[in-house]
Amino acid sequence: MIRSLTPSLRRAPDRVPAPVMLLIGMFTLHTGSALAVTAFAHASPATVTWLRLTWAALLLLALGGPSLWRAVRAASRRELGAVVILGTASAGMMLFYSEATARIELGTATSIEFLGTLVVAVAAMRRRRELVWIVAAVVGVVCLTRPWLGELDLVGVGFALAGAVCVVAYIVLTQRVGAGFSAVHGLALTMTVGALVSAPLGAPAAFAAPDPDLILFTLGIALLFPMVPFLLEMVALQRMSRTAYSTFSSMEPGASLIMGLVVIGQSPALVQVAGMALVVVAGVGATRGDSARPVVQEDPEPARRALGEPDAAAREPEPAPVPAGDRRPLATASARSGASSAAP
Repeated sequence: MIRSLTPSLRRAPDRVPAPVMLLIGMFTLHTGSALAVTAFAHASPATVTWLRLTWAALLLLALGGPSLWRAVRAASRRELGAVVILGTASAGMMLFYSEATARIELGTATSIEFLGTLVVAVAAMRRRRELVWIVAAVVGVVCLTRPWLGELDLVGVGFALAGAVCVVAYIVLTQRVGAGFSAVHGLALTMTVGALVSAPLGAPAAFAAPDPDLILFTLGIALLFPMVPFLLEMVALQRMSRTAYSTFSSMEPGASLIMGLVVIGQSPALVQVAGMALVVVAGVGATRGDSARPVVQEDPEPARRALGEPDAAAREPEPAPVPAGDRRPLATASARSGASSAAP
């Protein structure tokens, strides 16, 4: 059944428009994030995050199959080293985000973390006037946190900012890992490293007092994020321009706010809605002017290798470079090759 999943997804764009697939993936991701918050009443954010990373790693390792190990043996030390560093950055991003959402609202944590993506996008433009988008996003975050009320959780904000730093590292390192591994292989190795790195923080409590309900619940959350969103992106981004993808990605903080309201009842104040709008506008503004060509050029060979099929006689051209503002390029590593929120 696992081996039949990827070809089915590769045929899906013929039936479902790529933007619809991307939106489904985005809201699925943030549904998983919101549900993870509910699990914090039964276990620490670190334990919940470690369980999610472990489930994601196991599922992706199974999806990669024997071809994954062939890819590992063929990889250079530099490529494997990049995987280790990226997995560590990914674990940090998810752990910090979980700790933040345990203390502050989901939409607020996502917006603060999104600052990391904006910094990379603006830095890539190398024009001072583009700093206006960073300023707009910061003003939006201030509206979201409302420090003038005296109820600001500085620890939660600090964790979210630490997550934003990890996002910057994630973007840079993902492009390196994506150059040497297919989507499934890159994600499987990254999640495995992330699970190992986060184990000292999350595993002891999970083993000391095993909770079968929590373990099964985190399996469901792992399917919501990263499995479904990343696999949908893997296909959708082969049909979308960079501008279209960047614009949709800029809606992510808004999607997080909506799912926080729908799933766990986090109702924002009017000023927070205005702040969220500022963050989204800043994201759209920072990514305008991207190339109109698809984010990735489809190369069927990585998918064939992931399925254990023989390589074709002729290779496809190399994939197009990953846009700087892309926060989850490993999700599309089969071609970008190129993990939101709750990110926990």
